[in-house]
Amino acid sequence: MSVLLLTLAGPLQSWGSSSRFVRRGTESAPTKSGVLGLLAAAQGRRRTDSLEDLARLRFGVRIDQPGRLVRDFQTARSLDGRTTMPLSYRFYVADAVFLVAVDGDGTLIDALADALRRPAFPLYLGRRSCPPAGPLLPKVLDGTIEQALAAEPWAAKAWYRESPAARNLAEVPVETVIDCPPAASGAVTLRDQPISFDPQRREYGWRSVRYGQVLVRRSATGGSVLPPDPHDPMAALETA
Repeated sequence: MSVLLLTLAGPLQSWGSSSRFVRRGTESAPTKSGVLGLLAAAQGRRRTDSLEDLARLRFGVRIDQPGRLVRDFQTARSLDGRTTMPLSYRFYVADAVFLVAVDGDGTLIDALADALRRPAFPLYLGRRSCPPAGPLLPKVLDGTIEQALAAEPWAAKAWYRESPAARNLAEVPVETVIDCPPAASGAVTLRDQPISFDPQRREYGWRSVRYGQVLVRRSATGGSVLPPDPHDPMAALETA
């Protein structure tokens, strides 16, 4: 079994599973439907294309930095100003870092990793307004999701790692959400199993997950999840 690991970090993320009408909520961690949509976009799949192979992948998340919930209140009017659109509330998770894992056939996992390095379509973290902060750092490992999420070093940002609750810990307790059989002890169900992304007939089924916790180690480097970026967007404003 092969496991694909992704680091999902950005100023804002939004992973809705039950949003309706003018209230667009978000889960506290990435959803399977949202991440599979991201993988499909990387491969250049259209919304009407089949998802059968992706839907068979097992899915898990490790919440390395939970972030905070923020609400955006939106208004809109027509261009001529005569028509007012419904007011809407949109929720996001700000400043979060997640480690996401899918496991399955090695050939498919390798193909997905290659697609993420050269995505066909722009990638975003749940909504188009939520681009990732940098590369998703795909990594392919042998083993299971449980093994991968337990072994990977903590990916939280440096400022979060130095919080009083975690500063002196060699290993940090981190929450996980992992697919499991329906009859497994502690299993709960979520309506988050994508069947079709077709805009004319979006369909989602139920999946079983188990909430847990793993102890993860600090990395020796201090834990930036992104490589150094030599670009300084403020350099043009500097004075001699």
